[in-house]
Amino acid sequence: MKQKEARISLAEASQRTSRILSRGASSELETGAAPTFADLAEALHFALGDGRIWLNDQRMVLMQALVLGRLRAEIIDAFGIEKARAIFMRVGYTQGARDAELIQKRFPQEDLTHAFAAGPRVHTLEGFVKVTTKHFEFDSEKGTYFGEFHWHDSSEAAEHIASYGVASEPVCWLQCGYPSGYTTKLFGKPVIFREVECAGMGAPRCVVVGQHAEAWGKDAPERAWFGLEWKGGRSSSAARRAPAPQPDRPSGAAVAGDTVAVGVSTAFMRTRHLLEKVAATDATALFTGESGVGKELFSRQLHALGRRSAGPFVAINCAAIPENLVESELFGVEKGAFTGATASRPGYFERASGGTLFLDEISSLAYSAQGKVLRALQERTIERVGGQRSIPVDARVVAASNVDLAAEVAAGRFRSDLYFRLCVFPIAIPPLRERRDDIPLLMAHFLRFYCQRHGRSLNGFTRRATDALLKYDYPGNIRELQNLIERGVVYADDGGQVDINHLFSGSELLPPFSVSVDLDGRLGAKPFDGAAARAARVTDPVSATQEPLRRFADVERESYERALAAAGGSVSGAARILGITRAQLDYRLRRLGMARSGHV
Repeated sequence: MKQKEARISLAEASQRTSRILSRGASSELETGAAPTFADLAEALHFALGDGRIWLNDQRMVLMQALVLGRLRAEIIDAFGIEKARAIFMRVGYTQGARDAELIQKRFPQEDLTHAFAAGPRVHTLEGFVKVTTKHFEFDSEKGTYFGEFHWHDSSEAAEHIASYGVASEPVCWLQCGYPSGYTTKLFGKPVIFREVECAGMGAPRCVVVGQHAEAWGKDAPERAWFGLEWKGGRSSSAARRAPAPQPDRPSGAAVAGDTVAVGVSTAFMRTRHLLEKVAATDATALFTGESGVGKELFSRQLHALGRRSAGPFVAINCAAIPENLVESELFGVEKGAFTGATASRPGYFERASGGTLFLDEISSLAYSAQGKVLRALQERTIERVGGQRSIPVDARVVAASNVDLAAEVAAGRFRSDLYFRLCVFPIAIPPLRERRDDIPLLMAHFLRFYCQRHGRSLNGFTRRATDALLKYDYPGNIRELQNLIERGVVYADDGGQVDINHLFSGSELLPPFSVSVDLDGRLGAKPFDGAAARAARVTDPVSATQEPLRRFADVERESYERALAAAGGSVSGAARILGITRAQLDYRLRRLGMARSGHV
């Protein structure tokens, strides 16, 4: 009797053989293969009142198609149709590449075939066009790709017809750039899409074909439009210019996380601009901001960018010096000044000679010590404790405070003359809650750093962990985010993802709900994820009563049961819902005694 052949899904086959990962086709996908529109809709969140829309960890904006069409027409009229085509195809290419990164982060367990299939869904979700996949196939080893897609109701074609009438050639430039960028990013080799039919030319729908770049032959101007050699205009070189490389950290410097401050927000860039302005001088700078915003990190960058970068960077926390030792620590001790002092000992001012002296928490200095620091700054000389001779000071002084020094002066706790001497060039560093655009970059930065430090291999953050980190207010600022992610790296299973219960200990106040899009396309408030919050022992900060704590195993079991029920008993489907791999879920079900033969 012939044995019935077992059937497995493409995702399961991908885990069994590496060959499947190197090639695939849309025909191999099951109907409704993940990530579905529902999965993608969960990645879209509206931070009402905060002025931000998030697609996973990417900030989005809403703009009327009419406004975009008007901008498109003005660019065509100003620069000509060829230059406009290059501009919009480049913009679309960049958008597609960014969305490919989103899929890689949000669904790291999916194979390349599923990731390719997600592209048309993300493209449709963003409202430019409705995409129907006709067919695609690829072979990574041979470097070949072919795909055909149909676009319905292209907003770009509609706006072109409204401005210029029916066109004589394809006009969906932004949309052609999008799949080119998306597919190229995932495939790792250049893929170019072209319209062969266009609604802007009167066709009932647009038809696009994508191929690996070599298949188009030498006559492929898209190579230049999508490449770094493309010259978009007189401002393009400045826009594409990479940040100046940062000098390596001096030997022995202890920098939390890395040597480079990370950020893209307006507030961060404004701070960075001030830093670059004052770096080329020897002016005294005063960093102000809440605890944990990175004042020492910025001061190290100020040193690295300045003319004294070859000299030492010496940091001292003024709050950590006992009051009776302030003078000896700052200015040093002369031989014989104290019993047992058999040799002279230089202070921090001397050790920083030729470099930068960073005085952290300057407001905690005793009033008497403030006067001596003022004298050192004014006269550029110091005297060691027990000494008679004046020693020249050749150090740039940078100070930092997490309290309002002007208020301290008004209260009589800080010398006004020292305040004005320090406040030559004040730089206020904003708290993290005012630089939310920097959070995704910082998440990736610290995850990479701590995985390397602790020898771990993790596949990013789960959906609910990402949502929580984007919404959290961070009273401890970047230092708290850094600690949360280090905790998550240590706590998470190697080879897995950082989840919400790996991050929060229970004392943090998380937002009680989030605003997302449901399957009907409407905004709705949903609970923050009660099971995860209970697992992390987090209470609703706006609730008058605290929900009773439950055993973690009970909450974990309930989460798996709900995911299995939602997936119709499929372990693979439940794993996708939970944001973990099937192997991880299999292990946890067996550990809890939940493995059943009925699960597939």
